[in-house]
Amino acid sequence: MPLSAKRVYFGDYVFNVWKNVYEPAEDSFLFAENFNVQEVETVLDMGTGCGILGILAAKKAKAVVAVDVNPYAVRCARENAKLNKVQNKIYYVQGDLFTPLSKSFKFDAILFNAPYLPADGDETESWIGRAWAGGATGRQVIDRFIAKAPNHLKQTGRVLLMQSTLANVDETLHRFSDYGMRARVVAERALPFFETIKLIEAKI
Repeated sequence: MPLSAKRVYFGDYVFNVWKNVYEPAEDSFLFAENFNVQEVETVLDMGTGCGILGILAAKKAKAVVAVDVNPYAVRCARENAKLNKVQNKIYYVQGDLFTPLSKSFKFDAILFNAPYLPADGDETESWIGRAWAGGATGRQVIDRFIAKAPNHLKQTGRVLLMQSTLANVDETLHRFSDYGMRARVVAERALPFFETIKLIEAKI
């Protein structure tokens, strides 16, 4: 573990969060508390960060593919998978959203704690900034994700997407509908300063 790493706990799980990697916060924990996978399922953990969601999924799922644009996050998550003894069930890929993935491989579930906070372009110049900053409206990454996600889902698959009301949740529901998916809010938590984070589930 690097000297600059911070240790985070969730239940019986332990995560070392390296410098330059997003530290699990309220959105991560709300997500972790409100998703389930089955033993036969293959899961895509988009924007894996320190690996919290992918590692939780791997305890039960058949296999998990974890993607992050941040090379430090990929390395950090890989080490956390070993720490939590699920390294044989998770495959790590560095890349921008779905770019490094073949369309021929479909998932039962896609998990994404998206960068959703409105911010100017300067914030995305750091690895940490890219983990939370979603452009002027907060939707820069969310909209790109929604446009491609259906191509990587099985017919019975589902997407679980975390975002804030600061990035227009209704717009997300409408965009999923435009791509032939039925979406609804399955969990939410109010935060200070007039913001609520919401977990959205979308199915084909």
